Amino acid sequence: MEDQDILKCLIIGSGPAGYTAAIYAARAGLNPVMYTGSKPGGQLTITTEVENYPGFPEGVQGPELIDLFRQQALRFETELHYENIVKVDFSGPVHKAWGESGQEIRAHTVIITTGADAKWLGLPSEERLMNRGVSACAVCDGFFFRTMEVGVVGGGDTAAEEATYLSKLCPTVHLIVRKDHLRASKIMQERVLANPKIQIHFNTETIEILGEHEVTGVRLKNTVDGDQYDVHLKGFFIAIGHKPNSGVFADWIDMEDTGYIKTKPGSAETNIKGVFAGGDVQDHNYRQAVTAAGSGCMAALEAERYLMNNNIF
Repeated sequence: MEDQDILKCLIIGSGPAGYTAAIYAARAGLNPVMYTGSKPGGQLTITTEVENYPGFPEGVQGPELIDLFRQQALRFETELHYENIVKVDFSGPVHKAWGESGQEIRAHTVIITTGADAKWLGLPSEERLMNRGVSACAVCDGFFFRTMEVGVVGGGDTAAEEATYLSKLCPTVHLIVRKDHLRASKIMQERVLANPKIQIHFNTETIEILGEHEVTGVRLKNTVDGDQYDVHLKGFFIAIGHKPNSGVFADWIDMEDTGYIKTKPGSAETNIKGVFAGGDVQDHNYRQAVTAAGSGCMAALEAERYLMNNNIF
């Protein structure tokens, strides 16, 4: 492959981080090429009302917001490929990647924005009532359920944090814990146990989410005696964790035990020179569209700086 065929910037993944990286990289003259993945736009594409993204005082639908990101990236001539990257080789100064079609791509810089997927219970009713009362983000959707009873399923820090957050908006939060104890950190356990608005259901699993067109309650089962009972509520939040889409990079990129890509503090840099990461694939803390967009901006600016410092651009 000739030098002129080596991309200045390859973006793997889309969503707010990827599209923001594309906009900044394109405006800087890096001619970015993006491989969007099999779910272009990420989790926003399955989100209905988004009320906390700046610039939309009346709110915006998730798919509409992602399409606006995409249009803006295309306006600056980002080249989009709607397929997954299935293999990478970061062993040399020029990075290699292969798409599903088998084509080899070479690039001086790579920005990874493949996101993370929420873990779900796997219930048919969960999928049917998605965005109709079922959510995986209390910070995103809790506002819609203020003054209503809600439920949270999970026993770790995420579930404890979601339940605590929702208790500020809702009169009762039912925390459904499969085991006989919380797995959350000691301080989070203390907060939950001391919160009179949080009702904990230990040794309990969710059998079904109730409701035809919107959530009206959940059917629970006590794992000790087998008793089943219904709890009436309007919002049901799944807080059993997220899985970062980082597997294809595992042989090259340093990661947390949970699969999140490690970046240098205050930076989008990974352990591989010229490879950067932004968005939920490296952020297990905030997981918001606005923070993902910000980290995508950081990654693009750092990719541009890397190219200039190495006399490539």
